[in-house]
Amino acid sequence: MKEIQEEPNKVKVIITIIFMIFFIFLVTNSTKILKKPIDVFVVANGSLSYEEPAEGYVIRDEIVLQGENYKNGMVKVLSDGERAAKSEIVFRYYSNSEEAILKQIAELDEEISDILQNSGMTIVSSDISSIENQIESTVDSMYNLNYLQKIYENKNKIEAYISKKAQITGTLSPSDSFVKTLTDKRNTLEKELERGSEIMYAPTSGIASYRVDGLEEILLANNFEYLNSELLNSFDLKVGSVVPLSSEKGKIANNFECYIATSIDSEKASLAKIGDKVILRLSNTDEIDAEIVYVNEEKKNTILVFKIGEDVADLLEYRKISFDIIWWKYTGWKISNSCIIEEKGQTYVESSITGYIERIPVKVLRQNDTYSIVENYTKEELRALGYTDEEIKSIDKIKLYDEIILH
Repeated sequence: MKEIQEEPNKVKVIITIIFMIFFIFLVTNSTKILKKPIDVFVVANGSLSYEEPAEGYVIRDEIVLQGENYKNGMVKVLSDGERAAKSEIVFRYYSNSEEAILKQIAELDEEISDILQNSGMTIVSSDISSIENQIESTVDSMYNLNYLQKIYENKNKIEAYISKKAQITGTLSPSDSFVKTLTDKRNTLEKELERGSEIMYAPTSGIASYRVDGLEEILLANNFEYLNSELLNSFDLKVGSVVPLSSEKGKIANNFECYIATSIDSEKASLAKIGDKVILRLSNTDEIDAEIVYVNEEKKNTILVFKIGEDVADLLEYRKISFDIIWWKYTGWKISNSCIIEEKGQTYVESSITGYIERIPVKVLRQNDTYSIVENYTKEELRALGYTDEEIKSIDKIKLYDEIILH
């Protein structure tokens, strides 16, 4: 009976020993069992920006050119978008008798040409050689053109070169020749044509354009006090629509700078100040520097005017455009906000590449809801934060493709 009682006691002892061993194992290995794998973030080169979409109107320093004979039709001396010097002829209007005079001049040119060819005269002139080269070059340039206006302009150039050649040849011929008589008659007709034509000159240097929409005298660039949301919303224009070419008017626009006015409801716009620098992304994806030159805060919206000095000629075709306002943009080491530790006014990231956790101080340049752009402190900045030179020597720096701990 005694032996039967001793057997259960041995079993209890064995079970107790097993539980004790298991308990010791749990205690000694609990940190390893409960420890999660370390999540890391790879440092990459990237950028952060804060931007908003907007619509606005292009405002230029521009002067409309229109004469009294605008109903007669016009001859464009400078093409649309071509640079004009001050006092240069931009275009002219046809005279009332122009068609008849041009017909007479063409007949004289043909007669002069026939006489010279049949007479066998050979006149050498550097002027003629130069004109012939210009004619040949202009003809060559027409082969790749499919834009009717350009072809028409080059056709006029060729006719002008041929006429000039005939005129020079006539001038160089003997004074008592019939060619000289015809040339003098031709010159008289040209002067009559000039007297009857109304020529429009560039009042200042700039870009010649024939895209006139009637807003040149409303959206003025000398003072923006007149701008308000009601005015900007009153223009019945579609975003990105091209201003049509006029057959009656032209204009000269400042080719160095223009302005974009917008009415926008946003917190950033309400905080904007004159002189602030921003970046504008246009519909052609160009990102250009801009400066805020006018701010008018209304009850709901804010009127902003941006001054730009790039893509000015490209915007000649448009009046109302869409664009993005990039309020700020930073480029550098891009990391997750979850990597950043803040303690006592300082920011750090942690790395475990060496086998133990190493804390690295970093400077946060910009931050959004998800990411931050950071950079390493300089030695001078670390000293200003209270680090000694010995401590600075041991501080590591974050580098491209480093793995830092996510918290």
